[in-house]
Amino acid sequence: MLEKRVPLVKIRDLHFYRGNRAIFEGVNIDIERGKVTAIMGPSGTGKTTLLKLIGGQLRPDKGTIEVDGQNVHKLSRSDLYELRKRMGMLFQSGALLTDLTVYDNVAFPLREHTDLPESMIRDLVLMKLQAVGLRNARNLQPAELSGGMARRVALARAVTLEPMMIMYDEPFTGQDPISMGTLVNLIHRINDAMGLTSIVVSHDVEETAEIADYIYLLSDGKIIEHGSPVLLRGSGSQWVQQFMHGYPDGPVPFHYAGPDFEEDLLKPEEYA
Repeated sequence: MLEKRVPLVKIRDLHFYRGNRAIFEGVNIDIERGKVTAIMGPSGTGKTTLLKLIGGQLRPDKGTIEVDGQNVHKLSRSDLYELRKRMGMLFQSGALLTDLTVYDNVAFPLREHTDLPESMIRDLVLMKLQAVGLRNARNLQPAELSGGMARRVALARAVTLEPMMIMYDEPFTGQDPISMGTLVNLIHRINDAMGLTSIVVSHDVEETAEIADYIYLLSDGKIIEHGSPVLLRGSGSQWVQQFMHGYPDGPVPFHYAGPDFEEDLLKPEEYA
C-alpha cells in the first residue's frame, strides 16, 4: 500500500537552461503510479525536454528527478540503461526502423534485451500486435503504413518489454479523427490492462483531457496550474481558460510583442 502512495516519478526544484533561456525554473511534479498524467502547454514550453530529462538523456542544471526511488542523474551508465528498459517510449514520429517489417520492429527489443527463444518471441510479438489491432499487418514495411498505424506499431513495440511506465511524446499530432480516437482508446485501455503509469505530453486538449487522470500546465518555465481535467476546466485563471478552451484572446496575445502598428507605419524610412 505504501508503494502505491509514493509517486513513480518525483521531480523537485527542476531548473534547466538552454544558453541564457530558462526552460524550467523550480518545477515540481509528481507522477502517480497506475495513472495517466498529462504534461500540457503551448508549443516550445519544454514538454519534450521534460521527457528527455526523466529518461536521463539530458541533465538538469539544478534539482532532482527520481524514477521508482532512483535519482536518475546519479545512476551509473549501466544502471541507467537497466532503468530505461522499464520505461517505454512512444516518439512523436513513431521512430520505426524503416528497413524492418512491422513484426521485426516489435521483436527488436526482445531480441536485443532478452535471451528468449524465437518461438516465444513470436508469441509475444503477435500478442502485442493483436492488442493494437495490427496482427495481420505484421509483414508490412513501415512505408506501407498510415500515420495512425505507425503510431500503433510503435505503441506495441513500447510495451513489448512489459515496462512500468510509458512516455508519449505528442501521440495525437497529425492524426485523422479515426486514428486519434483509436490512439486515445488504446492508451487508456493498455494503461489499465497492464497496470502501467503513463506520461502524455501533448497540446491536444480534448483528446488528452479525455484520458488523463491529472494534468500539469506548463508555461514560461513554471507550472501554471495542475489538477484533474474537471478542475482545470473550471479554473478561475484566465490563462488556463484560454488554453483549455482555445480562446484566441486572453493573456496570451495574438500579436507578437513590439512597437504599435501606427508607430510602425510612421517609420517608412526604415525600409527604404
